[in-house]
Amino acid sequence: MLDSYKGYRMLLVHAHPDDETINNGATMALYAALGAQVTLVTCTRGEEGEVLVEEHSHKAAVHDDLLGEHRVLELDAAMKALQVKDHRFLGEPHTKYRDSGMMGTEPNERADNFWKADFDLVTAQLVSVIDEVKPHILITYDEFGGYGHPDHIQAHRVAMAAAERSAWNIEKIYWNVMPRSVIQSGIDAMKAAGSDFMGVDSAEDLPFCKDDSLVSAHIDGNGYVNQKMDAMRAHATQIAVDGPFFALSNNLGLQVWGNEYYTLVKGEKAGTLDTQNRETDLFAGIKI
Repeated sequence: MLDSYKGYRMLLVHAHPDDETINNGATMALYAALGAQVTLVTCTRGEEGEVLVEEHSHKAAVHDDLLGEHRVLELDAAMKALQVKDHRFLGEPHTKYRDSGMMGTEPNERADNFWKADFDLVTAQLVSVIDEVKPHILITYDEFGGYGHPDHIQAHRVAMAAAERSAWNIEKIYWNVMPRSVIQSGIDAMKAAGSDFMGVDSAEDLPFCKDDSLVSAHIDGNGYVNQKMDAMRAHATQIAVDGPFFALSNNLGLQVWGNEYYTLVKGEKAGTLDTQNRETDLFAGIKI
């Protein structure tokens, strides 16, 4: 029922444009459609990303360094697809944090990147957003940032510190998690079809895949998976339509992206649990 979640508020903290769609696109579209306020804070503009579209290759950081500006437009289009109206960059309009690149690279040494930003300042900027939005739920990465990218790790640290320092009590905090069994099913299906996923034979080899025991919530967003796929297409410089993410859905079906998983790290499980003792509604147990 539309507007049945009116008054409920969710805040997501992500490192780069496209992270939100891959991890939470169906969840965001679902709750936005149900009337909840969904707020996205993106920490950088993803300037150091690899450009997968030839016509935009000149925008890469090693050429004209225009990729960040372009990815802002991609994020705008993705949020339109998901019907999310409140999305911001951390620190705007006064501060801009650059994509930090991976550890040991030249971009990671730049003084203006997110990894090297003043932690207390960055945290205070997110506290300001929390105090304004007053979210019931916070969604971000685990302490490893999902796969070890410095910006993901920093986003996790800042989000958790801001939640602690804010005067507003966020009732439930979730970390994104991708269960190994889901990706392994996709790898097996692709192998059977004579293809592979990121060149690996086992989900154990992928750092972003976690043990299934870490999943405490499962959101069935299959009713909104087409919106998520449209949002993924909007991030065209980063997600190739003929690349591994779309290949995974071609072999496993769209439900691989319609189902999204979370680890509850603050608050208690509530509401209807599925057969694997996982929450099916992130807002369960919250009274407004």
